[in-house]
Amino acid sequence: MMKKSQKLLQKLRFPVKDAHEVPSSSQTFDDGGNFRIEIPSVEGAATMKAVIEEAKEQDIHVNRVSQGSGIMLLSDQEIKEMVAMGREQNIEVCLFVGPRMAFDTGASGHISPTLGWRHAGIDQISYALEDIFRAIDLGINSILVADEGLLHLIGEAKKTGDIPEDFIVKVSALMSPANPVSGKLFQDLGGTTLNIPGDLSLAQIAAFRQTVDATLDMYVESPDNLGGFIRYYEIPEIVRVASPIMLKFGLRNAANIYPSGQHLESVSIAQAREKVKRAAIGLGHLQSTNLKQSKTITY
Repeated sequence: MMKKSQKLLQKLRFPVKDAHEVPSSSQTFDDGGNFRIEIPSVEGAATMKAVIEEAKEQDIHVNRVSQGSGIMLLSDQEIKEMVAMGREQNIEVCLFVGPRMAFDTGASGHISPTLGWRHAGIDQISYALEDIFRAIDLGINSILVADEGLLHLIGEAKKTGDIPEDFIVKVSALMSPANPVSGKLFQDLGGTTLNIPGDLSLAQIAAFRQTVDATLDMYVESPDNLGGFIRYYEIPEIVRVASPIMLKFGLRNAANIYPSGQHLESVSIAQAREKVKRAAIGLGHLQSTNLKQSKTITY
């Protein structure tokens, strides 16, 4: 007999259990692709240039670069350079919104890694909006957020026309929805691409795809502060059940470079190049699987 909890979930149009049959996703990106490649922690124009160079050496295409230090810590010129490289190379440039609690004078943002990426008080929310408006003026069409309130405001601003309707809003791994209900909530608030935890099982990931239409983002190599998981051999199955998905290549045993700048530029570049190399290794596992099956997974 179906339990009361399952009846309620079914009534509200959610899965009643994780998808243990791990069905293939029928969804794709608009061009029919199943996955994309994201290189995170690309902290400025110099690092992005290194990512492009390394991608050419590794013979892969990077679809998105994302940054963590915050829009507020990049000059207008740096942002313009990143926008120009993105347009030339067909790479989405996704910048994090600042300032955040960890940048502020309070203690909570320094004690809690989750709270540290949220915005304290209405003043910081206002500053965050100014960060977004500045980025839009400079040509950015994709941002990272880790605060539910800011996510809601962006969604409302799209309705009023103050923010472009096609503006990409990426829910950060620091605010990862751990279940399909939270995923649906973040999507309804305005998230267009959702970073899910890097340790979810295939059945749990498949349940997300039964609930949300948004692109899923997932670390297939997580940085140490997010668990350090390395799941390269699972990439084919992850893509199969989660399509459309952004495969994120973080880096184990990497230096924490937030907030970054010229004083850490050499470290940022070295780590970004290694992430591109790891992406090439991960794609190798996927390509070898493609040769053994009739349905080809593409990006």
